[in-house]
Amino acid sequence: LNNFPNTYELNRYASARISSILSSYLDTKEDYEEQYQKYLDRKISKKGADLKLKFSDVELLKYTSLLEKLKSMLNSEVSYSEDQWQEELLQIILLLYPKYIYVFKEAPIRDTYNNTNRSIDYLLIDSSGNTDIIEIKKPFEKCIVTERTYRDNYIPLRELSGTVMQVEKYIFYLNKWGKKGEESLARHYKNDIADGFKIRVTNPGGIIIMGRNKRMSIAQQQDFEVIKRQYKNVIDIITYDDLIQRLEFTIAQWRRLST
Repeated sequence: LNNFPNTYELNRYASARISSILSSYLDTKEDYEEQYQKYLDRKISKKGADLKLKFSDVELLKYTSLLEKLKSMLNSEVSYSEDQWQEELLQIILLLYPKYIYVFKEAPIRDTYNNTNRSIDYLLIDSSGNTDIIEIKKPFEKCIVTERTYRDNYIPLRELSGTVMQVEKYIFYLNKWGKKGEESLARHYKNDIADGFKIRVTNPGGIIIMGRNKRMSIAQQQDFEVIKRQYKNVIDIITYDDLIQRLEFTIAQWRRLST
């Protein structure tokens, strides 16, 4: 009953509506719309169910399982082939980044400059149809930055710089392909995507997952962070230790909500 509109609220609402109409033609001395909104802000409003609390146990189970799977993979990485490693890790990535609803392996792409066809290892597509690229490498420890400095700087190793260059080229090809590329990808994957779903090439970004950084010195980690930020606007470079940390922080947050 306390939530029912009373006479005062109805008068405030009527004044706000009239003021809204008149303000298009006249200057009013008082802002009745603002007064009405302030009244509503003070009034007790309807409160829905706490969805975070409702799903906290499920989310906690999900992220805990992902962390266990990732650590298990890292403890036995030699037993995985490159292809199988990528397939297994993609399961973790798609659950950790739920905005992506499609992932296509060996996605065809047109190199319009060299007039040839190429393929992207994995093409990610989000729920809005926007495309991104992901490159997954097995977690070799010494593939990120040099062990020795060059002019007092740790510089990216060939494995990292080569992967960055590869992703940048794929992004370049996608952007140049433009509208024709969208139509070509839609035709190619018409049996795999929902009816009416449109694939869009709008400044695609890249994700690179590779290497470990837990054994880096502080100076190496600082220079690696500089390297990551250099490409941050286009490419997100993530190590396997970064993934573990993200999962651990996420689990800690869901545990706090569930208690």
